[in-house]
Amino acid sequence: MQFKDKDRSVLSLIVEDYIENGRPVSSGQIFRKNRSKGSPATIRNIMVRLEKDGFLHQPHASSGRIPTDKGLKFYVDNLLAGIQPPSDDAVFLRNKASESKGHLGSLLDDVSRILAEHSDNVGFVISPHIARVVFRHLRFIKLAENKVMAVLVTPSHMVLTETVEARHSFTQMELDRASLHINRNYSGRSLHHVRDVLVRELPRTKAKYENVLDKLIALIRACTVTQDEEPRIHIQGASRLLGKTGVFEMDKLQSIFQSIEEKACLTKLLSDFISLDRVKVLIGSEINFPNVPDCSLVLSHYGYDDQVLGSLGIIGPKRIPYDRIITLVDSMAKGLSRALVSTSGDVVL
Repeated sequence: MQFKDKDRSVLSLIVEDYIENGRPVSSGQIFRKNRSKGSPATIRNIMVRLEKDGFLHQPHASSGRIPTDKGLKFYVDNLLAGIQPPSDDAVFLRNKASESKGHLGSLLDDVSRILAEHSDNVGFVISPHIARVVFRHLRFIKLAENKVMAVLVTPSHMVLTETVEARHSFTQMELDRASLHINRNYSGRSLHHVRDVLVRELPRTKAKYENVLDKLIALIRACTVTQDEEPRIHIQGASRLLGKTGVFEMDKLQSIFQSIEEKACLTKLLSDFISLDRVKVLIGSEINFPNVPDCSLVLSHYGYDDQVLGSLGIIGPKRIPYDRIITLVDSMAKGLSRALVSTSGDVVL
């Protein structure tokens, strides 16, 4: 469909009225709101054309019209096209980082809580894979036979930990030597980078280091495999959906709660949409929630300039104030990215 300005404006007015009131919108309502769009008959003809092209739906012959997922998507895409870079008001996340006492998990809990409170919906943050995060300092600590904790400190002094099952048995002295070698040679890199370099150097150095390098590579691989298999998600605000029984039917609410409780499944779903796009909005069937076609998902990524570490956003009904929530998600993503980057200079990848 070739959209005229008047068509675009009428569709936007219908979407905004529907989001606010949740009822079918008539041509008379649009005329009273904005007489510059023409007479009720002109507006009615536009609405008929929009319905024919799949942007509107008329629930009953005598009722007004509501936007379809296609109509909502068109409206949201126009919002995204005009979105401005967020202001520096998300800088307070750097303060949150210090309040969390350097623990990244606490910071991500704070971010998901802020998203939930300011959107009145479900806020979520997917944790970064420890192997993708640039580290300033790394240490391996023996917990038990074949069990090692990796403690990683980022350039912005945030701490991540991960417990891994090692294929080989290490003494603490061996782990200290491995940590020292990695910190001396690879500080400012990620464990993925360290793994790739060590694998390339293996043929040249294996004779000199015997099986030490083999064991170290196996340990680092254990860190990367564990993270690939067990992504983590921080969720806040699920109870807020209970107050939206006028938007969701009870059986659909139960299905949403089940998806949220099955965090591994939900994380996989969200991970499929991680990209370098600033903000992505998925509506209805695009989300592929089992048996729940009435949700919207607004998400963005956080990380370094060309390295995505994770995603964050909100899950809610299709009737949400997209303009405000898109700005909120964009701002939180930019703020979290800044909080993870060293203030003393650019992070070297």
